[in-house]
Amino acid sequence: MGRVAIVTGGTRGIGAAISCRLKDMGMTVVANYAGNAEKARAFESETGIRTYAWDVGDFDACQKGCAQVEKDVGPVDVLVNNAGITRDATLLKMTYEMWDAVMRINLGGCFNMAKAVFPGMKDRGWGRIVNIGSINGQGGQYGQVNYAAAKSGIHGFTKALAQEGAKFGVTVNALAPGYIDTDMVAAVPEDVLAKIVAKVPVGRLGQADEIARGVAFLCGEDAGFVTGSTLSINGGQHMY
Repeated sequence: MGRVAIVTGGTRGIGAAISCRLKDMGMTVVANYAGNAEKARAFESETGIRTYAWDVGDFDACQKGCAQVEKDVGPVDVLVNNAGITRDATLLKMTYEMWDAVMRINLGGCFNMAKAVFPGMKDRGWGRIVNIGSINGQGGQYGQVNYAAAKSGIHGFTKALAQEGAKFGVTVNALAPGYIDTDMVAAVPEDVLAKIVAKVPVGRLGQADEIARGVAFLCGEDAGFVTGSTLSINGGQHMY
């Protein structure tokens, strides 16, 4: 049996593309989801990828969920922290609840999930953790102080945990997508979306599978010398 991978938020959008790409690599993939059970059932039926429901922002739920995956499938070798939400507003209009929800899921979820699987990876001497950041965590974005802060925090979290895992064969990297053609981006008003695309040097939105291919590289058997890095896939929109 190949490596066992968990992809959080793994049944839709970028997460679904990542789940399918890792399965194509020969991994046994588990796709976590939070709320849309109907979509998850359809995804499982279509792909054959197991789906498990828990809230990544809930520490105890992550411990229990990962323990159940290990019991059902086997020890977790690969973790992709992809789950994320938006609650956009300017600071003047943003409520504490909007701030807290995004920090709890987007950043807290990385801690909760890593805490559940990192010890086993360390003991077995091999692991891959990939955290999905964002171009807006690198460059900021108007009306997204919560989202930008959480995603920026992911990049710092990645570098720190990479130092802890390196000597144990556990790599920890981040991938920062730009604007990708997903349902979330499709919901942006057409005139606003046109302005976004106009700022992308390659002149288009990215595709979910382009992100998935980057994640697949970082999760690969031959990526052991890559750790603490952020791979930016954004069409040249933000460079540093």
